[in-house]
Amino acid sequence: MLLKNALYVVATPIGNLNDIGLRALEVLAGVDAVAAEHVQNSKHLLSHHAIHTRLITLHQHNEAAVAHQICASLAAGKSVALISDAGTPAISDPGALLVQQVHKQGFPVIPVPGANAAICALSAAGIVNPHFLFYGFLPAKAGQRQRELKTLALLPYTLVFYEAPHRVRASLNDMASVLGAERQLTIARELTKLFETIHQCRLDEAATWIEADVHHQKGEFVILVSGAQTPGNAGISEQARNTLTLLLAELPLKQAVKLTAEISGENKNTLYQLALSLKP
Repeated sequence: MLLKNALYVVATPIGNLNDIGLRALEVLAGVDAVAAEHVQNSKHLLSHHAIHTRLITLHQHNEAAVAHQICASLAAGKSVALISDAGTPAISDPGALLVQQVHKQGFPVIPVPGANAAICALSAAGIVNPHFLFYGFLPAKAGQRQRELKTLALLPYTLVFYEAPHRVRASLNDMASVLGAERQLTIARELTKLFETIHQCRLDEAATWIEADVHHQKGEFVILVSGAQTPGNAGISEQARNTLTLLLAELPLKQAVKLTAEISGENKNTLYQLALSLKP
């Protein structure tokens, strides 16, 4: 049973049209209207699931005006769903302003979770570091992009970026230059689609991989870059860090450090400092 006067924020597939939840389908079929960035793209998804709910266009250029119209619809007892072209709305996509206005007007905002490209990539990357920072799209201009990367360069978290195909080579080159060639990289492109690719290498090897095949430069990209090494653990091997992270999930800190030191031969004090930064 759907609520009236409510905005439903509905995640949709990022590629494979079958990656949609039963609740999402119920909501999309039951609301009075669906707000979407590109109506033709969303019409394809709804038609695939035999849903014929009215679609309205909401994008970055008309969001303020459409948000006002949707709030008026909610006030009249209607329910509306917000979707993006792919994935979870209002994350590196229009919709946040609408959600903000609906909250201000006192109407319910109900999330219907589902696909998200960043989480999808992280789940398949095998990155042991439990902490990550989602940045989204870097600036399109090289100078601004490099300045933004410099602000991220010392963070110890896995960095998560979205990137468009026409900028991916330039962005990867800037990452290697600013963040450091030795950083570990995961390139996830066309996730859940026919030509899905998950490739891992060092940042200084990314350009070679991108140039090796014209298809490597196509599609939508999620880029994961390993975090900066902190001064206290800069000399610790990747294997020792992974071992310590796994043991910390199961054992007290001191015991995890002791066992990691015995397994890896790394300095116990250095491992202890690393453990302090990793332990939740």
